[in-house]
Amino acid sequence: MPIFLKDLEEFKKVAEKAIECRVVRDKKRNVGKLKARTKRYLYTYVVPLEKLDEVIKSVKCNNIVEISKGKVEEER
Repeated sequence: MPIFLKDLEEFKKVAEKAIECRVVRDKKRNVGKLKARTKRYLYTYVVPLEKLDEVIKSVKCNNIVEISKGKVEEER
């Protein structure tokens, strides 16, 4: 089960230690999900689509992967 984080600063700390960060854009619900995969857990942070690009730029993760329906696109 993923761990849902409600604080952006806490997610940023986790993302620095993550193996991979995934970005999922859900246009139906108008939200974006950031997922940080660490060795032990998957952490999830939900943000409105309007703020998603700003949050992605502020998160320091080694490997950011953007996931859209059926496709995997590497961003960095």
